[in-house]
Parts: sequence; C-alpha cells; structure tokens
Amino acid sequence: MRVTVDRELCVGSGACEMLAPDVFEVDDDGAVRVLQAEPDDTDAVRQAAQQCPTRALSLED
Repeated sequence: MRVTVDRELCVGSGACEMLAPDVFEVDDDGAVRVLQAEPDDTDAVRQAAQQCPTRALSLED
C-alpha cells in the first residue's frame, strides 16, 4: 500500500497522527506530512484515511 496526502485539503485535525503516529505527523504549518509512504501497519492507515474529515489521504494498493 502507498499513502499520499493532499496538503491543500488537509486541515490538520490530527486524527491520522493519533491513529498511526509512525506514518503521519502534523507539522508546524498545520498540515499532515507522511513519514512512511509505504507503511507496515495498513489497518491503522486505512482507519486514518477513513477518519480524515477532508479526505486528504489517498491509499493505493
């Protein structure tokens, strides 16, 4: 699985960071940054993408 983020859609809610802190980090400008583009913990990443309020996260299998 590959994960990407549309930083223009991101509002920095932090839900993804709480669910998968090894994969996502909200940086100083308030948008999420992907730490692992191809993460191991796919369940947490899928849940983070589903919880994203703006659908800024995209997953590709």
